[in-house]
Amino acid sequence: MLVDFYQLTVSPLERVLPRICERLIGEGERLLIVAEADQIDRLDAQLWTYARDAFLPHGRVGGDRAEAQPILLSSEPDAVNGAANIALADGRWRDKALGFGRVFYFFDNARIEDARASWRALGQRSDVQRRYWKQEGGKWIQGP
Repeated sequence: MLVDFYQLTVSPLERVLPRICERLIGEGERLLIVAEADQIDRLDAQLWTYARDAFLPHGRVGGDRAEAQPILLSSEPDAVNGAANIALADGRWRDKALGFGRVFYFFDNARIEDARASWRALGQRSDVQRRYWKQEGGKWIQGP
């Protein structure tokens, strides 16, 4: 399994996450986005309005046809939509994410210690490949 750590230092999550969603949808993949309940409203609105010429089909757990949504927003890491990919959008690691094929773990400076602890813990597992991404000059660069 692959865990991508994304340190948000320049662009906010609301600008970064839609691009990852676009790429996954383009590859025919599904995504579960997990966040705190108060953040879900903002992410939902952002996925509808992030670009004039793009559309990201998505829904929320408990909404109409949640199981059919290619992108699903939830406060819990349960893939009602059958997603093999999970985005932990609130900077909080959840061990249930290890049941997915790929994890996108977003964190900012307020959660950097949590991210470091998760990095170290996952480094002890032989079944997990970790990658760290940071922003430089408006681009994502894979770090050491």
